[in-house]
Amino acid sequence: MMNRRAFLKTAAALTTTAALQPFAKAATPKFSLAHLTVLGCAPPELTRIAARAGYDFVSYRIIFMGLANEPNYDLAHHPAMLRETKAALSASGLKLHDIELARIADGVDVKTYAPALETAAELGARRVISSIWTANRAYALDSLGQLCDLAGKVGLGISLEFVTWANVANLQDALAVRRAVNRGNLGLLVDVLHFNRSRVKLEELDPVPREWFHFAHICDAPREIPTTREGLIHTGREARLYPGEGAIDIAAIVNRMPEVPYSLEIPNLARVKELGYAEHARRCLESARQYFAIHRRG
Repeated sequence: MMNRRAFLKTAAALTTTAALQPFAKAATPKFSLAHLTVLGCAPPELTRIAARAGYDFVSYRIIFMGLANEPNYDLAHHPAMLRETKAALSASGLKLHDIELARIADGVDVKTYAPALETAAELGARRVISSIWTANRAYALDSLGQLCDLAGKVGLGISLEFVTWANVANLQDALAVRRAVNRGNLGLLVDVLHFNRSRVKLEELDPVPREWFHFAHICDAPREIPTTREGLIHTGREARLYPGEGAIDIAAIVNRMPEVPYSLEIPNLARVKELGYAEHARRCLESARQYFAIHRRG
């Protein structure tokens, strides 16, 4: 029979365990290095930088869009770079989480994305980011449905991202598209910058099916929201801040979603010029880890 001292010792231990249980349930976040953060680096170098910094995943921008000054990392048509990328992934042990950007836009045939999707699947990716840049709703829905079907054939999911200056610009727009397209492999991607700057309310996340969330884009930004498209684009592509430096309540947003990997999309041309790509990527991860250590779930 357990004596009184042993009983009290056991009870104290059980009480301590119960008290700590909520913290034990919260998993340590997993982080991916988004390509836009270090866009001047080709996938092999991005992978090596991510590995040295301590990331869990990488995210590649391997669909070439032909934008001004855009580097071309179309691995499907660059066999030497593809071989080097495979070698870098193998040597680092990192996994490719997602690729971008499969735009839905006027004049773009989504079938042209097939080589990139096949390459992404070959590299072990999970998701493909898409966004909508046409006002033709019927065309957008049909094209996105085709994209989902193409991706499904190689085992990939599509994550629809709403972008503040795109045609699908907020969460409700994205939800309406998701319901209309109604493909099992179609989910939603929340970028906290676009969430904040399209003025989405936190409670809008609550009714969204949990299985539609697969990862999130994390960054920070100043409190003031630009009033022009050019101002929104400038911050989004060139001047995002490390988590905790700005005014976005990142934790409040992600805590309304399930626990998913966080892709650190923090392009900042001034920081890159000052620090270099590797140190910038390291500081992105360090600041994110510190932020989420302070802002724990639950």
